[in-house]
Amino acid sequence: MKHLTTLIAIIACVLACNGFTAQAQQMQDRSYSTVGYIRSDGTVQDRSYTTIGHIRSDGTVQDRSYTTIGHIRSDGTVQDRSYTTVGHIRSDGTVQDRSYTTIGHIRSDGTVQDRSYTTIGHANGVSKEWAAVFFFFFFK
Repeated sequence: MKHLTTLIAIIACVLACNGFTAQAQQMQDRSYSTVGYIRSDGTVQDRSYTTIGHIRSDGTVQDRSYTTIGHIRSDGTVQDRSYTTVGHIRSDGTVQDRSYTTIGHIRSDGTVQDRSYTTIGHANGVSKEWAAVFFFFFFK
């Protein structure tokens, strides 16, 4: 299950990768402590700058060893390496699992909330897709 959640985390990033920014995007927990980064070249790192994955512009997502672990579709559907749907990122910031059960929300101001609307993190200046990656799928 950890591999599956890692897969979702990394591939959801692709939604925001129509063009990378020059700097790394920083993710913070509810206390504003840094929990991870997404580098301008698509490298995904944890808080210690350890590489945990790679995002390719074609929607392919790879683990730290460059093994393909999943795919992302333009409609927000997240799939594993076998193209089985494992989650959804909605345009309004709603994050859902494979059964369309809401597991969280990304607010327009970058506030990240769980399904009960409790703030669990901050991703100011980061797209909702990137925020969903770190807070709902990878750092559980």
